[in-house]
Amino acid sequence: MLTEEELVRYSRQIPVLGREGQEKLRKSTILIAGVGGLGSASSIYLTAAGVGRLILIDAQEVELSNLNRQILHWTNDVGEPKVFSAKEKLKKLNPNVEIDVYHDILSEELARRLVKEADVVIDALDNWEARFILNKVCVEMNKPFIHAGVEGMYGQMLVVVPGKGPCLQCLIPRLPPSRGGIPVLGTTPGILGLMQATEAIKIVTGVGEPAVGKLVIYDGCTMSFSEIKVKRRPSCPVCSKLS
Repeated sequence: MLTEEELVRYSRQIPVLGREGQEKLRKSTILIAGVGGLGSASSIYLTAAGVGRLILIDAQEVELSNLNRQILHWTNDVGEPKVFSAKEKLKKLNPNVEIDVYHDILSEELARRLVKEADVVIDALDNWEARFILNKVCVEMNKPFIHAGVEGMYGQMLVVVPGKGPCLQCLIPRLPPSRGGIPVLGTTPGILGLMQATEAIKIVTGVGEPAVGKLVIYDGCTMSFSEIKVKRRPSCPVCSKLS
C-alpha cells in the first residue's frame, strides 16, 4: 500500500496512472543497462515516478567529456564509477526507491541474472555487441526491452515485447561496426531517455499503448517525430521461433 508520504509525492501523477497503477510501479523492478546520457535521463524520471527498484549496470568511470549530456554526473564525479555517482544522486531524489548497482561489463551470464529479476529492461548502452546480448536474453526470458540510440540531433527508439512484435535483430540483422566518439547534442539522449522511461511506465502500469512494431525517429534539426513500421523477420535468429 502507498504511504501518506507517497500519496503526496505522487499526487500529480496518480490521477494519470490511477492508484493501482502507482502501486504496480512501486512493486516493479526495472533494469537500466548503461548510465550515460540515455541512462541518466531514464533513471532520474523513473526514480521520480516511484519505481520500486532500479538495477543499474555500467563498467565505465565518469569522464569530463561526458558532462554535456550525462546529467547524473557532475564535475566533482570525474574519475568515479558512473553507477556509484548515479546511485548517490538518485537516492537523494527519492529515498523510497531501492537502487542496486553493478560496476561490471555486461556479459551474457550477468545479463541473464539481472534480466531475470527485472520486469522491464532499458537499453541505454553505447555499443551494439552488448545491445544484441541484451536483446537476445530479453526475448528468451520474455521480458520487455526498450532500445534507444542517438547521434547528433537524431535518435531512435524501438519497444520490444517478445512474441508481440519485432526484436532488435529483426530491425538490425547484423552487428554494426564499432565506432568511438560519436557526436551528440546533450539534449538528444535526454529526450530519448525520457521516451524510454515513459514506455517503461506504460508497460508496468498497463496505462496507454506501448510503441511495439514501430521505430520512432526523433529529428532535433526539424523538431519532428516520425515512425517506420517494423515487422518480425521470419529468419531472425533471435525471435523467429516464438509463437
